[in-house]
Amino acid sequence: MKKLVFATNNKHKIEEVSAMLSGKFELLSMKDIHCDIDIAETADTFEGNALIKAKYIYENFNCDCFADDSGLEVEALDGKPGIYSARYAGNHDSDANMNKLLAELKEKTNRNAQFRTVIALILDGETHIFEGIIKGTIAQKKLGSGGFGYDPIFIPEGYQQSFAQLGIDVKNNISHRARAMEKLFKFLHSKFS
Repeated sequence: MKKLVFATNNKHKIEEVSAMLSGKFELLSMKDIHCDIDIAETADTFEGNALIKAKYIYENFNCDCFADDSGLEVEALDGKPGIYSARYAGNHDSDANMNKLLAELKEKTNRNAQFRTVIALILDGETHIFEGIIKGTIAQKKLGSGGFGYDPIFIPEGYQQSFAQLGIDVKNNISHRARAMEKLFKFLHSKFS
């Protein structure tokens, strides 16, 4: 079984991606390879941040790896919070981030938004980029208690419920991360089938 490091220690991401891999690859986290550093995301794009993390793991641990950067882009806020999604309210507090976003949209009628994920894969020294997007709208208030991040306020296109209400199985099939991962997995399967 091919070993791949996912350059994250976010247990929610590891759970989501492990479920998608369904035993075809052995997924390792940064913790599994004893990488305890918090890799600084200093780029001004999702792609740049994903590359920083993947390159760090590849160069320092000599492992095939991939990293992602994701965020919520709100049309009425000129694409914010974007790369600052996880710390939009100044820290990594999901409730504070959602509250700030809802307050900024209070007087706005355009609630269109999209989640975007960019994955950087470094395999045998070669870099490959994959992107996934899901469009939707921002709810007026938090709906549901499942998921993480902005899930309670994001209603994906074609649905009446938030990601938090839809549950992990539905989200794993339609999310931005699922779409980017699907492209990654198709690429990997074409290389190793």
